Order: sequence, then structure tokens, then C-alpha cells
Amino acid sequence: MKLNEKSKETIIIAIILIIQTLIFIIAGLNKKYIHMDEAYSLGLASYNKVDIQQNKDFYDTWHSKKYYEDYLSVNENEKNNFNPVYENQKNDVHPPLYYLLLRIAMGFHVGSFSKWSGIILNIFIYVFITIFMYLIIKKLLVGTEKYKQKSAILALISSITLSSINNAIYIRMYAFSSLNILVTTYLHLKLLDNNKINYKLLLAIGISALVGSLTHYYYLFYLAMLFIMFVIKYLKEKEYKELFKYIGTMLLAGFFSLIIFPYSIQHMFFGYRGQGAISNLLNISEFLKRIGQYILIVDVYNFNNTLFILLIFISFIIIYKKVKKIKLIETKNKYIKYIVLPTIFYFILVAISAPWIELRYIMPICNLIFILVFYSIITLLKNVIKEKTINKIMIGIVLLILIMPFISNQIIDLVIGKTFRNEQENSYSSKQDIVEKLKNESNIPIDILKKFSNASIDNILLFIKNFNIEPEVLYSNKSKVTKIIEKDLNNIPAIYIFNSNNNRFLDDILLFANIKESYIAKDIDCNEEEINEIIKNKDIDNGILIFINEGQENEKILKEIKEVTNLINTTYLQRLNACDLYYVN
Repeated sequence: MKLNEKSKETIIIAIILIIQTLIFIIAGLNKKYIHMDEAYSLGLASYNKVDIQQNKDFYDTWHSKKYYEDYLSVNENEKNNFNPVYENQKNDVHPPLYYLLLRIAMGFHVGSFSKWSGIILNIFIYVFITIFMYLIIKKLLVGTEKYKQKSAILALISSITLSSINNAIYIRMYAFSSLNILVTTYLHLKLLDNNKINYKLLLAIGISALVGSLTHYYYLFYLAMLFIMFVIKYLKEKEYKELFKYIGTMLLAGFFSLIIFPYSIQHMFFGYRGQGAISNLLNISEFLKRIGQYILIVDVYNFNNTLFILLIFISFIIIYKKVKKIKLIETKNKYIKYIVLPTIFYFILVAISAPWIELRYIMPICNLIFILVFYSIITLLKNVIKEKTINKIMIGIVLLILIMPFISNQIIDLVIGKTFRNEQENSYSSKQDIVEKLKNESNIPIDILKKFSNASIDNILLFIKNFNIEPEVLYSNKSKVTKIIEKDLNNIPAIYIFNSNNNRFLDDILLFANIKESYIAKDIDCNEEEINEIIKNKDIDNGILIFINEGQENEKILKEIKEVTNLINTTYLQRLNACDLYYVN
């Protein structure tokens, strides 16, 4: 039986979705740790407080692992209690819709922590992300040779970049926000195809705006530029009826958003996150620096360090066309500016206003950035070389992106040498020594790197000495210590010497949910009397695990603990997200 075009298209998309899902599942299987914001996601969706540290009995008391796991999971008696979804978001800094979806997903795994609740939710969301990416790319490429096949391939590639894999396995709202942006974009592109307003389409746009605003506030940056462009379009074309209907739709979406979650106003304009964003927006001196940092992030996670090569290639094509007096763009695309300008606007505003320079804040537009770069190359080459040659160049670019990590490794070996890369670390201070040696013996500008990227010593070693381009939330460098704790040391009591001035406890709560019993000692002097009080009636014959976070004298603390406990050996296990971990026995 011969398949028609529609059936072939459906089969191709189905194959793409299967491939990306398998990749996401493999990444999920290899995810070894969680970021503190992932812990917040789980707690905010199900716990009776925003933060477990708000509990009166949190500090200076021994707790079982169930105490911490309770924050990360839904218990049997909480199955039908959805109240935390709304109440916690009211007291935090985000709208509630994603947390409702996560809470529903967590309800399928009751009684214990599971990373799969959030990951499977995101994998499901990514099915629709890729479908809408395909639909958007198809609109951009329509009219070119085999545009459906090209659209399918680009949709697949955009869905399995490092930024997309991060997005899929990072238990936060960014995958859902990515989908909101793509749906809103596609619906607006369809609106361009209509001479008169289609009420069903307007309703869909209003619902997408409502859903987007209840998912993440940064979505509004993208929507705002899209809204302004369509208002200008209707004014220029003197389509006043369409203009009023469009504006009315957006006003209604905003009205219902505030009815459902009126605390958005407080969050955006008067909360600490909103105030921080406004402060950053007013700090012009940081503007170029933050833009540059985010471009570097896009280069690493969206293009495997090939973005600047591609931009040089695009510049070369433009110069060649100018010299040869060839028209830059053969046929004007009516859709493209409605993607380019909102994407740039979102990128700039997020780069300026985001509280930290991190991939997650721009993940919702990473797919669009990836496609826009490829679209630019395809469009610019269109009236220079044949279509078949363009296809070969596209394949070459994809292969370059795939092999670039291996090339980068060779470059690093040339700069610092293989001998240096084989040097071992056995403590956090030894890592500091290695970084200092790297700074003195190579041409790598470590001080500038740390200042420009806020890179930690661990990240410097991970990306230079142990170079490995991978999803940053995979936490492959935590696999060994996680296995040691879960298999060998989970019955060893743990003490966290906690400096509350550097509070990122949730960054490492997952380990405490795997240790039989632990004690968070808040701001103690760590003298003989305090240590004896902590370990009283505790069996430490097989040793103790010691966590120490920033701002403290690790060696002095460990020496005091060993003297009081009569333990002899100290084994540095690893630097975790926010603290150092030692095994004293």
C-alpha cells in the first residue's frame, strides 16, 4: 500500500519523537544528582512549607532520611492535598501552573523520591515542543526543495542539543515555558495567514497567553514584543477591528491570569526577584558583560562551541554577496521577523534581568536560536549555490557540531598537555592547587574566566582539565560519591557543620535523603563540648560523614572532630554542589 504525503509526514515525526524520547530516557537514567531548584520544585509542589529549613526542628536535631525525603516526595496521606501548589507559590516567586502539573506527576509515585516524576513530565512536554518546532520550521522553509524533510531533520537536531537535553531532565518549569513560547509563536504565525480574525484562533492565542503567564514570568518578555509587533501591523494596515479584537483577547488573558493568581503583581514588581530584575535593568555597566556571558552559554550548550564559526561563515556569505552585488535575500519571508525580534528581545531582557548567569533562563528560546542560525545560512546560500550543495553544507555543519567536543579536547591537550590532565585530586585544597598551577603554567586566563563566568574551581577543572560537554544537570561528576553513599556509607551517621551565611542546603538534600541519620549543626564553634553533645549516644565505631559548607576552616574543624571522637583517618570524598564531604574513621 502506497502511503500518501500526510501519512509519510506522520511517520517521520513519530520516528523523531521516538529517537528524542530514547535520548532523554538515557540522559534521565544517567542523571545522578539534583540542583537545589529541582529540590525546590518537588518541595513547592507537595510540602506544607516553601522550604524544609523553615521547620522549627530542622537544625541541631538528629533526623532520619525519611525527614528529608518527605520534602522531595508525596506521602500517602498527602495524595489528595493540592493546597501546597497554590500556597507555596504565593509565598515564593513563581506562578503555580507548572507545579500543579508536577504535583499530578508526583502522585503516580507515592511514598518516596523519584527523579522520574519531573523527567517524564518534561519528556511528555518535549513531544509537543518538537511537533511545534516542526510546524514553525515548515512555515519558514515552505517553498524550498524537500522542505518537509528539512523541517523534520532540523526539528530533531534542535530537540537533542545539550540545551534541550538539559531542559528535558531539569526538573523545573523551563520545558513547559519553552512549549508556551512555541505554541504562542505558531499561533501568531497562523494569524498572519488570516485576512480576517478567526475567533477560534484568537481563543487559542488567549489561552496560550494565559497558560504562559501562569507558567513563568519571563514568558511575558517574549509575548510583549510579539504583541507590540502585531499592534503595529494592524495599525499600519488600518485593520482597526482586528486590532481591537486582538488587544481585547490579550487583555482578557491578562485579566483571567490575575484572577487566578493575583500574587503575580507582588512577585513581578515588589518581590525580591522582581526588585533584583529591575535593579539589573538599571545597571547599564553590566549590560555588555551579561550579554556576552549568555552568548557563550548558547555557544557551549546549543552549538557545542561552533556558534562563532557559524557566525563567521554567515558573515563571509554576506560579504561575498555584497562584493558580487547579489541580493542578500531572494524572497522576503513574512514570518521570520515575528520570531527574530521576540527572541532577541527575550534574550536581552533575560540576560540583563536574570538573577544569575545560567543556561536555564534562556532555555525556553534555545530551540528558536538554533533554528534561526540554520535558517540564516539556508536563506543566504539560496541564490549563491544549488539546493543540493546547500543540503550538503547543512550536513557538514551538523557533523561539525557533533565532532566539535573531540576537537576541543585535542586543543586543550595542546594548551595544557596530557600530563597535567592526568593529575589527581584528593581534596578540595588540592583542586585549588591544581587550578593555581594551571594558571601559572599555561596561557589560560583563569582569573578572567572566573570573573567573567563566575566559574567555580570544580567547573574550571571539569571543563578544562576534564573537558566533557554534557548536560550540566546530569551531574556525572557526582556519580561516584552518590554510589559510595547509597551502597557503602548510608548507615554511617552524618554531621553537617553548617554556616548559615552560605545557605544552599537544598543543593545537597538528595544525599541526606539516602543517609540513615544526620544532624545539621547550625553556626557552631565546633569545640569539644558541642561535638560531644552532638555525638552523644551515637554509634560512631565505623566513622562519621562530615559535610562542611563555605566560609569555614575545614582542616581545623576536622582536626577538632578527630580529637574529640578519637577517630584517625580523613578521606576527602568530594566537593558537592554547595559543600565538601569527608569520611572520618
